Amino acid sequence: MQDTPHSPVPEHSIPDLSIPDRSIVEWVADWGAEVAAADIRAGRRRFDDDLIAFGTNADVVVGRAAVEAGQWAQIWPAIEDFEFLLDDLRVRLSPDGLMAVAIVPWSSTGIDADGTRFDRPGRATIVLERDVVGEPWSGTHTHFSLARGVPSSTHGRREAIR
Repeated sequence: MQDTPHSPVPEHSIPDLSIPDRSIVEWVADWGAEVAAADIRAGRRRFDDDLIAFGTNADVVVGRAAVEAGQWAQIWPAIEDFEFLLDDLRVRLSPDGLMAVAIVPWSSTGIDADGTRFDRPGRATIVLERDVVGEPWSGTHTHFSLARGVPSSTHGRREAIR
């Protein structure tokens, strides 16, 4: 497997970098934009029905619908300014190009019960799979963790796109 750093993706153009598969960077960047917009409908199409996840708001969750209800719908509308930090993205790609693991920190803004904003950084691991090289990736596992000392509760209440 290759471990390669990546650069940010300005406006969804992929820089010419020596990385194992630039479509992974685009996938992560696009999903980050969907999280930032609390666009659950768009995020849904990126993931396998049998998605397995861990997260801030949920322990082991099996099934995309359960992840949406237990994690995405609880967190995405309650935060602001979500962004994957693509400068620090690392990718492990299987030799056959059919599985990838993306490890990427993220930043966001949380909202205290009194409305005060606070930095809410963390890190994510995303497992992607596909049946044929060149076809779109499908997310099969995610694990989101807050940075040490960051409050897990956030009280924003934007409307999610479902």
